[in-house]
Amino acid sequence: MDRMAMIKAASKKMQEEKDFKKTVKKVYSRPKYKAPKLTASVKKAGHQSPGSLECFKEENMYYSDKNTQAFIAGSEMMDAYNDQKQDWD
Repeated sequence: MDRMAMIKAASKKMQEEKDFKKTVKKVYSRPKYKAPKLTASVKKAGHQSPGSLECFKEENMYYSDKNTQAFIAGSEMMDAYNDQKQDWD
């Protein structure tokens, strides 16, 4: 019986090693990840990339009148201003 137990233990150990090697081989044989190419919409938005958001560039330092009006039009400041403006008149 002792000999039979040793044979079974050796067989089990060999099977575990075989399974481990098979798993390692499977993991390392996977194809490498290839990043997808840039789409047309991403290429078009290149001017909005973080590199173009430099705060000391003239185009990024100031808001245009159009941007300012669009921001203020939807804010509570504009409502309060209009209410007070009517009271002054």
